[in-house]
Amino acid sequence: MFLARSLAVLGLAAWPAFAGGTLEGRMVTLSVLTYDDPAQPILHSRGRTVVVGAGIEFGMGREFLRPDFDVVPVQVQIGPSRIEFSYGEIEGGFFESVFNGYVLRFETDCALFESVRIDEAATTLPVTLDDIRTEGGALYINVAGRDYGPDVTLALDFVVGDCLLG
Repeated sequence: MFLARSLAVLGLAAWPAFAGGTLEGRMVTLSVLTYDDPAQPILHSRGRTVVVGAGIEFGMGREFLRPDFDVVPVQVQIGPSRIEFSYGEIEGGFFESVFNGYVLRFETDCALFESVRIDEAATTLPVTLDDIRTEGGALYINVAGRDYGPDVTLALDFVVGDCLLG
């Protein structure tokens, strides 16, 4: 109690809040990354940054970065401990490469994701845990060579660490 009063007197009452193990309220940037050599990406889309809240966070569409190669439209909804991907009416296959997928970068310096699980009942995109990796506050999902379309979904559940909100 003494510390809280002292901080308020010093004008430091606006400390970042703890997220309490949730993705809600966090700033996140979604981008698409494709490479065979990470030092020379084939495609790295413009990122879009939002604050996680109610509803769909990203309705990513084509970015017309290259005439022969572009971003696949996707909707991404982020909940307190879950991320869901779904695709529109367009059907096709993701470009085959060493990595072709999504990067969700949450603004934090700590290891945000303690564990990840694919919700098999809600997922039709054939990914495995080998296709998913985390680095600090970043999540990488490799979908290279998989097919997408109106009935394709990916649902990931997380145990989220108690990191400070960025």
